[in-house]
Amino acid sequence: MDSPDTGPGEAWGLTDVITRLRRTLRAGVRDELPWEALPMAQVELLQRLADEPGLGVSELAQRQNLAKNTVSNLVAQMAASGLLARRASEADRRAVVLSLTADGHSRLEHWQQANEKRIRRALASLAAEDQDSINRALPALRALASRMEADAAGDA
Repeated sequence: MDSPDTGPGEAWGLTDVITRLRRTLRAGVRDELPWEALPMAQVELLQRLADEPGLGVSELAQRQNLAKNTVSNLVAQMAASGLLARRASEADRRAVVLSLTADGHSRLEHWQQANEKRIRRALASLAAEDQDSINRALPALRALASRMEADAAGDA
C-alpha cells in the first residue's frame, strides 16, 4: 500500500533511475575495459563472494534470489575460467564452499574501479546541492535495498 508520500509515480521513478544507472554503468565498463566480457550475473556473484567468502551454492542462490541450478551453472563457468575456487567445507566435507581466486579479485577490482571512476566523474559535474542530496540519500537507499532483500528472502 502506498503511503501519501510515496505513490506509484515515485516508486516507478526510483525503478527507472536504478535501471538507467545499471545500464549506463554496464555499458561504461565495457567502454573503459573493452577486454572485460563478464556477464553481469557473474559480476554480481563475484561481488557477493567478495563480501561473504565461503558461501555454498545454495546460500549464494538464496542471497542473490536466483534458482540454485542457475547459480550452480554460473559457478561451474566461473570456476572453469579461474574466477572462483571450490573447496570442501570444513563443517561438512560433502558441501562445497566458494571463494574468489586472485584473478576473480583482480577482475572484480577493475570492474569496481571503472564504475567508481565513472560515478565520481558524473557526480563532480553535478551542482553541489545535487551531490549533497545523493550523499544524504545513500543510507536510506541502503535500508531500502536491505528491506527488499529481506522481503525477497522471505518469499523464497
